[in-house]
Amino acid sequence: MLAAAAVCPCPPLLQPQVAAGAAAELAALRESCAAALDTLAEARPDRLVVLGPGAGEDRTPYPPGAPGSFRGFGAAVDVVLGSPAPAPGAAPLPASLAVGAWLLADHGWAACPVEGLAVGTGCPPGRCAELGAELAAGPARTALLVLGDGSACRTVKAPGYLDERAAPFDALAAEALGAADTAALAGLDPVLAEEVGAAGRAPWQVLAGAAAGAGLAGKLLYDEAPYGVGYFVAAWS
Repeated sequence: MLAAAAVCPCPPLLQPQVAAGAAAELAALRESCAAALDTLAEARPDRLVVLGPGAGEDRTPYPPGAPGSFRGFGAAVDVVLGSPAPAPGAAPLPASLAVGAWLLADHGWAACPVEGLAVGTGCPPGRCAELGAELAAGPARTALLVLGDGSACRTVKAPGYLDERAAPFDALAAEALGAADTAALAGLDPVLAEEVGAAGRAPWQVLAGAAAGAGLAGKLLYDEAPYGVGYFVAAWS
């Protein structure tokens, strides 16, 4: 069963050493992410799945101890998923899950075991719903840390330049995340999401599949577009 979920964006800039001089600009975003993680801990889950966008069209699981790094983003910072030491032979985390591992370490997460799951940005909505239902199946109290950004086309200086469809897409996503509206999340258009660069679409739709029928209530903690990219933080419990 799904006991709680936290939704956070996953730009490497969340890590202060990556952000460097711009670190203060995202302080409020980091505080909101910490508050969302508090909600997860308060739910007393049996396990936590860190869920974020990856390559391809399906899923790639990562065990506890999977290593990650921010060295490719100019910061000599290494992370490990839910463990003090790397697991021998574990594949390195994609950037989204490395951000999740850093958020958990910064929060001092110790509430329950942690595992990871990357979902391809091309994963079809129906398959996302199936993956979510699988995650929530069984009696164990499962919590999700769902990582993913909104559109990357909110301004002319955004990574994807300006697309007039980006702001309405983000408004719909933010409203659905804040209301824990699983039907609205499940209905997000994957083609439009790809065109406006919203990498969070697939993880959000996995969340919708996991939370269907769980009766969770949502709260939107952050909704801004620094650097022209939509970032949302929400807590479901």
